[in-house]
Amino acid sequence: MSVTQGDVSRQLVDSSVWSDQDLANHGIPVYDMPFVSVGGGIGSFAMVDTLRIAGITTDQIRVISDLERPSQTYEYLASNSQIRSGHRLRSDSSSTVDCIWGWPGYALREAWGKKTPGVAVQVLLEPVAADYYTPKAGQVYESLNREAARIRWNQMVVPGIVRHVRRRDRGDYFVLSTPPAGSAATKRIAFRSRFIHMAVGYPGVRFLDDLQAYRKEHNDFQRVVNAYEPHDHVYAEMRRRPCTVLVRGAGIVASRVLQRLIDDRDQHGAQTTIVHLFRNYPAGPQGDKATFRRPAAKGWAYQGFNFPKAAWGGQIRDHLESLEGDARRDFIDAIGGTNTAPRKHWREQLDRGEAQGFYLQGRGEVQSVIPIPDTRQIRTVVGGTTGLPTTEYDADFIIDATGLEANIEDHRVVMDLLRHVGAGKNVKGRLDVERDFRVRNADNGEGRIFASGSMTLGGYYAGVDSFLGLQYAALRIHDNLVDAGFGQRIGPGRSTSQWWKWARNTGI
Repeated sequence: MSVTQGDVSRQLVDSSVWSDQDLANHGIPVYDMPFVSVGGGIGSFAMVDTLRIAGITTDQIRVISDLERPSQTYEYLASNSQIRSGHRLRSDSSSTVDCIWGWPGYALREAWGKKTPGVAVQVLLEPVAADYYTPKAGQVYESLNREAARIRWNQMVVPGIVRHVRRRDRGDYFVLSTPPAGSAATKRIAFRSRFIHMAVGYPGVRFLDDLQAYRKEHNDFQRVVNAYEPHDHVYAEMRRRPCTVLVRGAGIVASRVLQRLIDDRDQHGAQTTIVHLFRNYPAGPQGDKATFRRPAAKGWAYQGFNFPKAAWGGQIRDHLESLEGDARRDFIDAIGGTNTAPRKHWREQLDRGEAQGFYLQGRGEVQSVIPIPDTRQIRTVVGGTTGLPTTEYDADFIIDATGLEANIEDHRVVMDLLRHVGAGKNVKGRLDVERDFRVRNADNGEGRIFASGSMTLGGYYAGVDSFLGLQYAALRIHDNLVDAGFGQRIGPGRSTSQWWKWARNTGI
């Protein structure tokens, strides 16, 4: 089979083990690199930041990414879901993604920089006498970019898209990527590496089956939208004329979308009627123990963060590490699931909307979504559940705020790990990892593959899809790397000296 320089044959793609000669035969240049992180987002950043603080030099690390900066994907998704730079995230003061020490926290920084001591006091009063403090998105992005410059992030990034990860016949791994057009002499380049870190995030935006079928059949991408995709035209249209919008979902993104809709009524005179459709409708506390309950009211389950705080570093974390199989899955479901932050402002907005009649709630399973002839509206038919009658809701727009895609098989490189490298799925259908985030059954000689982020939910740590969770995973991975002879532990002396460098913004 003739292969042009840098191309990949079907025979090579179908093979689970590659040799140096295989790549040479295809004219693919190979570069040796001890540590390669795939993704380039905040997960890769947290890992690389930890390694740099631990003393690993830039010439031992490469990050393969098509992103211009680590926060780019996060910023895109947050902005689409109506969390702009001036809005607050669902993250606490100590979850400082740019600072592994967690101090000073975001609240103290904001109090000092913006001369607003009230936010520092808020941390002392939360959550009993005040809502949880959460940082503004712009503050997080700015601090992350500052740290990226300090650790010389751009020197370690290799622009490109990873296509395949394969075992090497002599141990270790090959990572094959496609550089940007015109940036390299060949269409493909490969890294030969002992340690691979996977931090690719969510495979993509999840769309409910009925809404996806509607968009495919009617080619309508304007009236039926996902909260994570660009949809500012929806809010612009609702400010121009009276509209009805159907919102689906009951998590933090749904609550932010509802707040945006009501803000537009309050601040711009929009005459929008909101129909909020629930599939599940909790009406009372969730949980079977008095000491382990989550309040719920009017269809919402309330929790400060996506998991209780003890899941990040307390009793819940320790308990989860002791569980296996279905017991671990059930425990994660019990402490997590669909919930939102109990913020007073938007709860008051919903109460006012209900009293004034512009916020309505519906319950049930969707049976069909169809266009209404000769109108600009869409009809959602909801089947009766638990004795509820069948109901029809007519709306100008539908906003799906039910979440992001969680099927790891939809990601090409992760599917590679499942098919060719020996990785498996955990009890929640995500990538199966050990307690130290090493991908189970994927070792190759002395080579190891690690993973962090949303793709590992269902393992021994609950808050994987969070700033603090990414840092925790990075620290556990670093410990494993030290045991394998790559780098040294961050002891008290180095930790102290490195914090002073961080505080002074001095390069490593």
